[in-house]
Amino acid sequence: QVQLVESGGGLVQAGGSLRLSCAASGRTFSSYGMGWFRQAPGKEREFVASISWSGGSTHYADSVKGRFTISRDNAKNTVYLQMNSLKPEDTAVYYCAGSYYSGSYLSDKSYGFWGQGTQVTVSS
Repeated sequence: QVQLVESGGGLVQAGGSLRLSCAASGRTFSSYGMGWFRQAPGKEREFVASISWSGGSTHYADSVKGRFTISRDNAKNTVYLQMNSLKPEDTAVYYCAGSYYSGSYLSDKSYGFWGQGTQVTVSS
């Protein structure tokens, strides 16, 4: 059973930056595609970014493209989400997700295990 633990959330002013981390247990982390999703109050969960097992393929939601960067360090079993130029509309609980497949996937149906989430709040 793979466990994911997110960290790095918090309160930041608009225009600021945060880096989220997602640490995974298990020896096969390097073979998993990974993703970040978010859910704002009263809204459905939405895709943010994804990365393939090697980091060679990434995808971003249009709303974060050019501001957020997903990366991974397979030696540390960790995936990151660098968030710059944050906006109040980025406020949400951010979830890390892992797929048993190795690609970069946009649909939450492609992911089989999830972290508990970390709150990001951007003040105006």
